[in-house]
This record gives sequence, C-alpha cells and structure tokens, in this order.
Amino acid sequence: MNRVICFSFLVIVMLTACADDQDRLLRKAAKIHERILTVDTHCDTPISIAMSDFDLGERHTEGCVDFPRMKEGGLDAEFFAVYTGQGPRNDSAFNAVYLSALDILDKIRRNVEKYPEMAGIATSPEDAFRLKREGKLSAFIGIENAYPLGKDICRVKTFYDLGARYITLSHTRNNDVCDSSTDPKGPEHNGLSEFGKEVVREMNRLGMMVDVSHISDKAFYDVLEITTVPVIASHSSCRALCESPRNLDDNMLLALKDNGGVIQICILSDYLKIPDPNPVLDAKIREFSEKYGDLSKLEEEEKKAAREEYRAIRAKYRKLASVKDVVDHIDHVVQVIGINHVGIGTDFDGGGGVEGCMSVAEMMNITIELLHRGYSRSEIAKIWGGNIVRVMKEVDSKKTSIPRTARGTPVSDFLYPRKPQHL
Repeated sequence: MNRVICFSFLVIVMLTACADDQDRLLRKAAKIHERILTVDTHCDTPISIAMSDFDLGERHTEGCVDFPRMKEGGLDAEFFAVYTGQGPRNDSAFNAVYLSALDILDKIRRNVEKYPEMAGIATSPEDAFRLKREGKLSAFIGIENAYPLGKDICRVKTFYDLGARYITLSHTRNNDVCDSSTDPKGPEHNGLSEFGKEVVREMNRLGMMVDVSHISDKAFYDVLEITTVPVIASHSSCRALCESPRNLDDNMLLALKDNGGVIQICILSDYLKIPDPNPVLDAKIREFSEKYGDLSKLEEEEKKAAREEYRAIRAKYRKLASVKDVVDHIDHVVQVIGINHVGIGTDFDGGGGVEGCMSVAEMMNITIELLHRGYSRSEIAKIWGGNIVRVMKEVDSKKTSIPRTARGTPVSDFLYPRKPQHL
C-alpha cells in the first residue's frame, strides 16, 4: 500500500514539474516573440479573400490566418501569396490569369488597408521593423506561380511595383518559365526555359526574391547558376526526412548554402513525414473525385463548394504530423548547412497545419519546441525572421537601376485594367 502511495506521489510531482516547465517555456517564448521580428513566408489565405468576404481584421474559427490570431500567436509578418492555378498557355489565358492575379493583389491591399490601426503593407524589412515598433502587423505579398507572366517580361516589374517581393517560379505543373517538380507529364524545358532565365535576371535587377519552392531539381540548379543573389524556398522541407519531390535533398541544401539562400520549412504534413496508410481518407478522396471530376471545368460557386468539401474531408480523416516533426526538419537543415539558412513558411490555408500548430494563433508552440531542444534566443531570432531578412536586404542591395528594354505589353496597359465582362 505504501508503495502505491509513493508511486502516486511521484507521478503527481512529475506531472506538476512538467506543467511548470511548460509554463516557463511559454513565458520565455512570449518574451522572445516580443523582442524579435517573426516572419512566415507563405500562406494561401488570399484564396479566401478573393473568393469570399473573408476579413483579415476579424477573428475567424475557420481558416488559419487573420490579424487577431497573428497577435495571439506572436507572428509579426505574413507573406500573402497571390496564387493562380496552372491553366492553358495561350495569349487569351495569359491575359485572363494576369488580370485575375492583379485583382487578387488589389483585394489583399484593400483588406489590409481597412485596418490601418492593426497592420500595414510591407515591401522591405525596414517597413516590418517600423510597423512592429508601432504595434502593428506586416503584410508582405508574394506571387505563387509565374503563370500570370505569360511570356511578357514587363509583368515582373508590374508585380514588383505593386508590392510583390517574390515570385514562386512554378506550381504543380510546368509553365513557360520552368519545369515543376510535380508535373505528371515530366520535364518540358529540362529546367529553366530561355524565358525563365530572363525572368530570373529581371528579378535580380529589380531586387525581387526568386522562390524555388515547387520547381524541378534541374530548374533549381539552373536558377542557382544564373542568379547573382541569394534565393529562397518559401515553403519547402527536407527530402532526407520525407521523400517528396517538393522537398530539397541534402545536395540541394548544400547548394543553397553556397548561394547564401534560405529554406523556409513548410508545415504541411505530407512534406514533413511519410504518411501512414489511411484507407478511410483514400476512399473519401476517391468519392470526392468521382463526384466532382475535373475541377477546372466547374463554375466558380461549384469550385468553392468543392474546395470546402475537400478541406472538410481532409480535416476529419487525415493523420497530421506534429510540431516536433516541424522542428526535426529545422534540426536537419541546421545540422547539414547551419543555422543561417533556415526559416518557416507554413503554407497555411494551402494545406499547412500540424498537430499543435493549426493556425497562426499557435505559432509560439514552434518556439517552445525550439527552446525545449536547446536553441538560444539568437538562433531562434534567425529562424523566425533574421535569415529571411538577411536575404531580402541582400537581394535589394544588389538591384540595379539600369533600365531594360523589354518586349511585350506596356506596363501602363495593365496596372489597373478594366476587366472584360467574360472574365
């Protein structure tokens, strides 16, 4: 009997100690977040902004990102991605998707500008530091998929002038810039196209970050051969820990180090750990595919309903990775190429979210795990923002004001175009 009492007492003491340690780490994490700049380099929340009346200034129970929850989670700056899915590659489609991208970008700006007391558009690290001093959040803008460029190099500058600070060169399919890492048809250009090489040079000239997430391995190495400044992988993870073409292998990490760039760890479960068999989810996805068929052929309202249903299926049946898995990938990058080349790019609202960090409100849990593993405040500062800030500053410092003579449509024709009724 005495042994049982002693054992129970020890269990209570241990549980109390664990709770005290967790509280201590939470307080320490909160203090660190107060004193450093924290940046997430990728979210797809603009999909909701573009398709509905989603308001960044209101706290939501659905979705992953809004200003109130950024405050709760201690996230200072978010890169909002202007995402366009890959479609037909002809002049009509290029112009339509370009207008769509401009519209999404404008909606992001308008949504942010509704709340000048809470947040502001940032185009430089200096903007983000200033906004933090003012007690405000920063909204950066990136372009996910170079599809809206079509074959018109002038459009790179248009997006830069409107505030975008990176372009992810492709998405899930090949485009006119480069090969994707996940196109089922395989490579088309054997890396970067000739136009893609021109795009990289133009981005270097303007001081715009080149994002190598989603692109093929050969395109990745082509970019590093051409670029004169560091590049980013805005939302990728480590292939050594999770075999996926979307992730970077160790040789790519070493090349990224030589370039001076940074990999921003994506917290999407499929890129963090090889999923265990999940026949129930597989069956539900098959039912979904049979029900909707080719999503690109649906009307907008049908697409919206399909996306909501798909998210609900995944939320109910998928088996998530954890915050520990996220930090395993950070550990791996640090071990292979050092603390100066890793950050965080959640892919929230685009599939990102793990057990313990399902929205920006829970971002501090990543910091708690970093502290638990012995990372110092200065190391955490680099992971959460210092490294991406270094890259942004270097890319900007090496831009040139030398004008280029570009072919294609004059920028003024597209800055704020009137949309044709059929778009």
